[in-house]
Amino acid sequence: MSDDKTGAELPPGMMTEGTLLDLMGITVSEATPDRIVATMPVKGNVQPYGLLHGGASCVLAESLGSIGSALHAAAYGKVAVGVDINATHHRAVREGIVTGVATPIYLGRTTTSYEVVITDERDKRVCTARITCQLIQAPPGA
Repeated sequence: MSDDKTGAELPPGMMTEGTLLDLMGITVSEATPDRIVATMPVKGNVQPYGLLHGGASCVLAESLGSIGSALHAAAYGKVAVGVDINATHHRAVREGIVTGVATPIYLGRTTTSYEVVITDERDKRVCTARITCQLIQAPPGA
C-alpha cells in the first residue's frame, strides 16, 4: 500500500495520516526490508533549548525499524511489534532536516533488528540507534 505522504510502498494496512509520523513531519521516501529512508524537520521537534529532541530521534528510528520489520514480517503472515530501542546522540542540531536510514542487522522468522543512522544536512551523524522487533501472528482483522 502506497501512502500519499510517503512516496514509498508501506506494509499492508500501514498508513501515516493522523499518526505520530504525520504529527512530527516524517516523510518516508524509500521502504524495503533492506533499506528504509525518511526525513524529519528539526523545527517543531525540539527540546526547550532549541535542539533536536532526543525523543524525536528515537521516534524516527523506531518508525523506520518498524516499517522495515513489518515489510519483512508480511512474508510470514506476521506483524512486527517493537521490543527494544536504544540510541546514542552524537551531536546537536538546531535547524533544517535530518535523514534517517535503517538497514537490517538481523532478519529472522521471529525477530528483526535494525541499525538506524540519523544525519544532518551536512551528512554529519547525529544519532545511531538500534531497534529490535518481535514478529507475531497478525491479530484478526489486521
